[in-house]
Amino acid sequence: MTSCPECENNLDIDVDEVEEGDVVACDECGSEYEIVGVDPLELSKVEEGIDEDEDDYKDEDEEEE
Repeated sequence: MTSCPECENNLDIDVDEVEEGDVVACDECGSEYEIVGVDPLELSKVEEGIDEDEDDYKDEDEEEE
């Protein structure tokens, strides 16, 4: 069974029912992970606020023009 890298809580992930790109969350700490591999199961932490930061940079560039 896979455990959460943040809090070590067991993650209830059925590898037969998930695909690469799916996002799962830890019930204990709320951390979100993207599934980047299914054989073997590999997780990558979803960083919060990335899309918002990219939008901020675009706005700054537009103001300079």
